[in-house]
Amino acid sequence: MLIFDGDCGFCRFWKTRWQYRSGSLVEYTPYQSAGIAQRFPEIPLERCARAVQFVESDGRASEAAEAVFRLLASIGLRLPIYFYEAVPGARVVSEAAYRAVAQHRNVAARVTTVMWGRDPRPPTYALARWLFFRLLSLVYLAAFWSLGTQILGLAGHSGIVPAGVDDAWLRGVCVSGSILATLLLVGLAPVVILPLLWAGYLWLSTITGPFLSFQWDALLLETGLLAIFLAPISLRDRLRGADDPPRLGVWLMVWLLFRLMMGSGGVKLASGDPTWRDLTALSFHYETQPIPTPLAWWAHHFPAWFNHASTAGVLGIELLAPIVMLGPRRLRCFACAWLVGLQALIASTGNYAFFNLLSVALCVFLLDDVVLERAARWFHRPETLLNERRLRRPQNALLIAVALVTVPVSALHFAAGLGLEMPGLAIVLPLARLVAPLRSVNGYGLFAVMTTTRDEIVIEGSDDGTRWQEYEFRYKAGDLRRAPPWVAPHQPRLDWQMWFAALSRFDDEPWFQAFCVRLLEGSPDVLRLLERDPFAGHPPRSIRGVLYRYHFSDAAARRQGVWWTRERLGLYSPALTLRASDR
Repeated sequence: MLIFDGDCGFCRFWKTRWQYRSGSLVEYTPYQSAGIAQRFPEIPLERCARAVQFVESDGRASEAAEAVFRLLASIGLRLPIYFYEAVPGARVVSEAAYRAVAQHRNVAARVTTVMWGRDPRPPTYALARWLFFRLLSLVYLAAFWSLGTQILGLAGHSGIVPAGVDDAWLRGVCVSGSILATLLLVGLAPVVILPLLWAGYLWLSTITGPFLSFQWDALLLETGLLAIFLAPISLRDRLRGADDPPRLGVWLMVWLLFRLMMGSGGVKLASGDPTWRDLTALSFHYETQPIPTPLAWWAHHFPAWFNHASTAGVLGIELLAPIVMLGPRRLRCFACAWLVGLQALIASTGNYAFFNLLSVALCVFLLDDVVLERAARWFHRPETLLNERRLRRPQNALLIAVALVTVPVSALHFAAGLGLEMPGLAIVLPLARLVAPLRSVNGYGLFAVMTTTRDEIVIEGSDDGTRWQEYEFRYKAGDLRRAPPWVAPHQPRLDWQMWFAALSRFDDEPWFQAFCVRLLEGSPDVLRLLERDPFAGHPPRSIRGVLYRYHFSDAAARRQGVWWTRERLGLYSPALTLRASDR
């Protein structure tokens, strides 16, 4: 039995919260209730007024901080009482903290309201998990559909980097993935569909060389793997009566979001890049990112002070929000709002495939059902979800096994991204090598070093070695009068790889050399990845890459319909021809 002060708002809030978890295991009684003195004559009422009392089934009585910790132990949370009893000094600190709260109960009650809100129910994630699965299904749908429109040109038999697999298999996996994602969207058998989606995307990532090596591909594989262990074991995943997922699974998702955001902020500072340290990074970013949107032109021309302040804001959100998200309910809501807002701003100025949507999907786990019910007032969890932890033992056992592997390995990647050496490296490193082929435990950190110039490779072909004509890509900067596109969540992977190739040397990019060979061969699948073939289907005799430096135009040129300006830097690659025997 817990004996508490029935007149104290702070006590009433936490009594109600613990009651949801303990159910009928613990009786809760205000010391002001009639008969308490007769039932427990050994506990004077003045002690009850001074501190909470906990009486166990064997008659053992404890008070203050120890009483709270023993109550928590009785309902399954044994770690606090372990530290209280086993760690030197923990008893003294805990009791001092309890006395400080007891002496300032009104302040403690107000702080509780600010941090946790007025609803005392502990967090459950039935609605959050249901919503996450819908967002994840949209991400999978975008990923498989987008790749399916270009897979033959990238990895088909006559593609840039042939996968050595029949073209029908490549298309079939992309089509199947799109169908499975649609079935997941309507809630059909997620416990079966989620492993198939993850396995299909892993297979495609393995065989497509550099074209599925982006951080959002890694993020989708890691998210997709963890999502498998949150799936309800049922034929239909319906919103009404949705199950509260295992808390360890939710924690692993939050840990992934923490690493994604803190890693992105941390690597920017750890890299030593001067543009992040002097807050000029966004003065370059809008112009130099791989595929900007039309709004990027306007953002690039914002005043310098605004872009400096925006850079500070990005760093602040990426470094502060991950810490805030580990706090109570209302702090998690603030962190969610900051992160979702940041993703919206990123998506408005740049095309980053499904990255923004996937990041928002992870943010859903910062909102428990108490918060989400306000947005979906017609949704009501069954009462059993409030009073029982419906955790399936086999699912928990799998999650524990997954956590024992993924947590240390992911911590290793996280520390390495920040330039730190994690303790126990000799133990964790072999484990990291073991799971590396799954590509599902990764490190993250976007734009650690800001690109300050935009160099573009323009592909030119010629029949006589004198008159050269340009190939036009669908989405990357090329034609000076073509507006930057809106293309996400589709990712034109060739256009993206061309941006990275411009940062490197021709000799270091074997895929680019293979791309030039395919143009010389006139591969139809590869040509379909481009907007315009100046040779109308017949292959030229020679191909070369020319390097240009692109800039956004000024306002005057923009009014004339010109979005870009460029200057020729020189050849990126020599003129390439096929041997007569290869034609």
